[in-house]
Amino acid sequence: MQPFEQYPILGICGRSGAGKTTLIENLIPQLRGLGLQVAVVKDGAHRVRTDMPGKDSDRFFTAGADVALFGEQHFFRRHHPGDVTAFLVSLCTSHDVVLVEGHASTAVPKIWLTGSDSLDPPPLENQGHVLAVMNREQATVKRLFAVVQELIAAKWQQTPVWGCVLIGGRSSRMGSPKHLLLREGKTWLERAVENLAPKVAQVVLSGAGQIPDALANLARVPDAPGLAGPLAGILAVMRWQPAVSWLVTACDLPDAEPESLQWLLDQRNVGMRAVLPDLRGQGQLEPLLAWYDFRCRPLLENIAASGSLRLNRLAEQEGICRVQPPAQLHGSWRNVNTPEELRQ
Repeated sequence: MQPFEQYPILGICGRSGAGKTTLIENLIPQLRGLGLQVAVVKDGAHRVRTDMPGKDSDRFFTAGADVALFGEQHFFRRHHPGDVTAFLVSLCTSHDVVLVEGHASTAVPKIWLTGSDSLDPPPLENQGHVLAVMNREQATVKRLFAVVQELIAAKWQQTPVWGCVLIGGRSSRMGSPKHLLLREGKTWLERAVENLAPKVAQVVLSGAGQIPDALANLARVPDAPGLAGPLAGILAVMRWQPAVSWLVTACDLPDAEPESLQWLLDQRNVGMRAVLPDLRGQGQLEPLLAWYDFRCRPLLENIAASGSLRLNRLAEQEGICRVQPPAQLHGSWRNVNTPEELRQ
């Protein structure tokens, strides 16, 4: 499998005058109306004037530097963008679909526009799988919108879901490691793994600490360096497996039930970056038993870079699903940190 085949990338190709730009321009509002993040990559950029001659940023670029402009709009001007395939994949880490205008020779799935009444196939040097050939009459926004929706849904469904158990720190308030506390003959960690395993393709342990011998075969990922708390564990697994979505649970949720995990999975949809429960509907999110799409990673990286460790800052971001679970499932989010809480 090519590295981009698991991502929603679609080329809109055809000869000059076939209507590629107009079609894409009219398609973007339709996709944005669904809450989707859209990126467009255009072929043929050469000596593009994007800055005023003599401006500081233009002088930096002329001197040989790559220049980033930040403000109400962001812009990154590079001399040598490198491999186009790697660039397309990088866009997919934060966008729901990437549309490529032109790039007929780039091996991505594509729509070929003839720009005429005929249905002549693309030239032989064209690379990649051609999903459809459309003449002038067929190439409508409605038809392309349906093709793109189907592509996005198919790629989204292919994204594997892995499980992550956050082991946590020293558990100083409890007096002993919480993940090793026993309940009905099994540690809290073993129970968390048992709950996750049937729902996901693979279970991973995130964090340091002793684990039961029965779990020695599971993959373990150390916390992200320089960070602490749950953010360190979630970012660690996301950096380790950047194309996986994660069903996350903490080791100190002893009453978490499989029904709550399934409820989280059922809330997912295209365009969502995370499902964070709000038990009381008052804006207090529960990030320690939640689902995270891989496209949530840039949002988490921004939180980490700001010096904050608060996952609740995700509430401010687009694409975060804040939803109230059924009352009978609320106990799954009961966090236990002290012996007193455990007795209660």
